[in-house]
Amino acid sequence: MSELPDLAAARLWAAARFPYLATGIFGTQVTRAPGTGTVASDQRWRLYVDPEVVAGWTAAELGSVVVHHVCHLLRDHSERAVAAAVTPAESADWIRAADAEINDDLVHAGLELPGDPVLPGDFGAPEGKLAEEYYALLGKRQEGETAATVRSGSLDCGSGADGQPRDFESPGGLEPWLADLLLRQVALEVVKHSKDAGSVPAGLLRWAEQILASRVDWRRLLSAQLRRAVADVAGAVDYSYRRPSRRAAAVSGVVLPALRRPVPEIAVVCDTSGSMSDELLAMALAEVEGLLRALGMARQLRVLACDAAAGPARRVSSARQVSLVGGGGTNMGAGIAAACALRPRPAVTVVLTDGYTPWPGLPPKGMRVVVGLLGDDAPEAPGWAASVRVPSIR
Repeated sequence: MSELPDLAAARLWAAARFPYLATGIFGTQVTRAPGTGTVASDQRWRLYVDPEVVAGWTAAELGSVVVHHVCHLLRDHSERAVAAAVTPAESADWIRAADAEINDDLVHAGLELPGDPVLPGDFGAPEGKLAEEYYALLGKRQEGETAATVRSGSLDCGSGADGQPRDFESPGGLEPWLADLLLRQVALEVVKHSKDAGSVPAGLLRWAEQILASRVDWRRLLSAQLRRAVADVAGAVDYSYRRPSRRAAAVSGVVLPALRRPVPEIAVVCDTSGSMSDELLAMALAEVEGLLRALGMARQLRVLACDAAAGPARRVSSARQVSLVGGGGTNMGAGIAAACALRPRPAVTVVLTDGYTPWPGLPPKGMRVVVGLLGDDAPEAPGWAASVRVPSIR
């Protein structure tokens, strides 16, 4: 039985060559799929590899194929194929067009794909276009040019490229909200790398900027609310005898207290009731994580999932560590009460909800609450809480 090339070496090669895609490269789940005759991905970030196909490939070639499939998933080629009404009979043309969209960016940046990678020039198209444009050109191929001629040399990239499930694909993989988090994290890294190093392909940078674009600058509003709530606590000082004052040496026989500035604890209550959108919640959670990191509060972040009752709090350093379980009724009051009961008590609790929930009549004692109202039609939050509206992304 053929063995896969060294996957760890392939991923290291890919991450070193394309560091702005490292999160996606290591986020894929690779599975041996003998007899499939291809290397394919599905829509949940799983990569199926036939050992016979990749036998003899170098780490650079396997790493390049991993990068190629990561780009299919990042650029949402599966949903775009559905939107373009691609039929099973037209799937090969769509995959070829999607391959061209990816390869014209990354081959010039150092991608070392095995065989003869598809490029726009193969069917007389200019570089820098979208898959939809290449697909339209393929549909207008010259009379006498057969589909087999156009499609020759291409592997089946799987449902991750055209949205049509294959028989060899298995259940599991990343949940949609987690996949959306991963996608947005890669987009952030692409933009950051473009500013630091300036070596990101133009098409990939354009994709990242579109992913991170927002119709309403709710991030600025939420950031202001968080900064105000955190500053109220971080700016507060009190006297403590746990550490003597440095001035104590000047006063014989008297123990002077030192001023103490508390480091605020932050909690996030995530509404996981059945009415919540996974994609919107993922976006909001990613943004809150980014804001807390910008404030230097990431280590103080505890997250609670809450529907009709609150789950256990988990201290996390990344939104990808959060497990959003639930799906029942809704009671954000239970989540706020659970946050208030944490020790040490959070100075600020952020509640992410669609607003369809009962609220406590009075604010919790000793804790600020900031509510992120998810969606365009979310009801108002109670007057005792600071609130920010987070618009839909779809």
